[in-house]
Amino acid sequence: MFELSIIGNISSAHFLRQYKGKCKNLHGHIYKIKVTILGNKLDKIGMVADFTVLKRKLDSLLNKLDHCCLNELPYFKKYNPTSENLAKYVFDNYKKLISPLKLKEVQVFESDTSSVIYYE
Repeated sequence: MFELSIIGNISSAHFLRQYKGKCKNLHGHIYKIKVTILGNKLDKIGMVADFTVLKRKLDSLLNKLDHCCLNELPYFKKYNPTSENLAKYVFDNYKKLISPLKLKEVQVFESDTSSVIYYE
């Protein structure tokens, strides 16, 4: 089995609803978002998937989240824009973009020392 990972970045603002701390106020992060794909079959040139294609698809998804206030996006009007919900959002949407490849997990770093991993 092979695991392929690529990393993208977004700069986004958000505030946490119903939170009793500093993060209830509008603030921003430079998020690092790592996606990991699983595969056990190689194509005729020895690849599970082309990193360039995977990166382009990730960038197309992340561009919708970059330089905005996450709270203003439809998904995050319903779900609080926590790192956990951001990871699930990226997972659910990226999974569709790379089908039939299998997405193992999405890891969202909101700082160098804090991250969350989402997988099914």
